Amino acid sequence: MDYAIPFGGVPTIAVRESDLAFPARRVYCVGRNYADHAREMGHDPDREEPFFFMKPADSLVVCGPEGGRIAYPPKTTDLHHEIELVVALGEAGRDIAPGDAERLVFGYAVGIDLTRRDLQGEAKERRRPWEVGKSFDGAAPVSPIVPAQTIGHPSKGRIWLSVDGEVRQDGDLAQMIWNVPEIIAHLSGYFSLARRRSHLHRHARGRRAACARCPGPGRHRRGRRDRAHHRLTGGAVGFQPFTRKVSRHHRTSERRGLRWLRPRSRGRKRGPDHPRP
Repeated sequence: MDYAIPFGGVPTIAVRESDLAFPARRVYCVGRNYADHAREMGHDPDREEPFFFMKPADSLVVCGPEGGRIAYPPKTTDLHHEIELVVALGEAGRDIAPGDAERLVFGYAVGIDLTRRDLQGEAKERRRPWEVGKSFDGAAPVSPIVPAQTIGHPSKGRIWLSVDGEVRQDGDLAQMIWNVPEIIAHLSGYFSLARRRSHLHRHARGRRAACARCPGPGRHRRGRRDRAHHRLTGGAVGFQPFTRKVSRHHRTSERRGLRWLRPRSRGRKRGPDHPRP
């Protein structure tokens, strides 16, 4: 088939220790699936029905141990992180029973749900959808997938996230309100889960914590290529830790399909939204 416009193909996630790539069709997220996070957000965590929201598949950013860099998203000064267990579905199904759910799973990964919390809060107050708060470029960093035949089906064990070396989130997969089979069963009642290309991004650890808050551009030294950034590192039992750098700047440019930081011109006036650090 010929496309009317240039098409870069389906977003994919690397599979650990192989040359394979997992094609991502949809990214489903589960809200408030960790008790402490639910209480912090003002809700009763006692088995409240799970609810779902989505992120675009092209918001996935695959990270490895050395990481990479993503730009701080525009229009926000309150970027939050939540470490996640990611479940990649490799089989199709609809109205799946919890006891049959694990047969759909191809593998698992660790991810970070980035949220423009101030924009999400404004949307909630106005009873509007959350897309501007949840669905933006680079909103879903993720590690390579580990096949279930290698790692099994993890249901307990440590999951954590640090920012610049400081542990911000530290929990256990067993602390989830709804486990993986139950989440898959609920989700399959609303959507047909597609073979090989569905991707479930499920909250496993949700303690609210501010990440990479950006009141304005950082300070640069002339001639230096490094830019100011926050270093996010996440991991879970059975997974290799992965790292992603988030620049502390709003202004970005495009280069070779990746977003990177452009330093401010020397002598440019600073406005009230960009005070001198």
